[in-house]
Amino acid sequence: MTATLTAAPTRADILAALRAFICQRPGLEPGNYFSDWRDIEGRRAYRQESREITADRADALALLDAVAWRQSLTAEDMLAQLSHGRLTWNAERGELDYCTGQYFCTEYRPAAARALASMLWAYWRECAKEGHERGTADDIRAEARRTFRSRRVLRFFN
Repeated sequence: MTATLTAAPTRADILAALRAFICQRPGLEPGNYFSDWRDIEGRRAYRQESREITADRADALALLDAVAWRQSLTAEDMLAQLSHGRLTWNAERGELDYCTGQYFCTEYRPAAARALASMLWAYWRECAKEGHERGTADDIRAEARRTFRSRRVLRFFN
């Protein structure tokens, strides 16, 4: 039996994997929305879903940039947040794993955004402890409001 030994991922490895995961094509299948070109409501639903998926990409990338900007957020900190939930780090293969709920196309980017928001939440909580501040949920939400302008991104901190 051969054991696979992989080195612990670096911060850059995790950030690159998250960026690749977020930026992958969603794989929407038009046939799931409409049967032919005359199905106006189906085409409308397809375009709406596509717009929502694109907006989810922007949200996740904004959160990824915020995580990347905080150099003191280590690979171990990131892995701690990727150890639970649908998006996890597979140490054996050295890449992200995602457990699909119902429809991968619509849920993978919000899952990445939730993982990134939890990384920031834990980071801000630890920063408050080091500064001997309270670090309550309201303080962390206030920091999120100072960091992000988009209401869509702020929903991940409720």
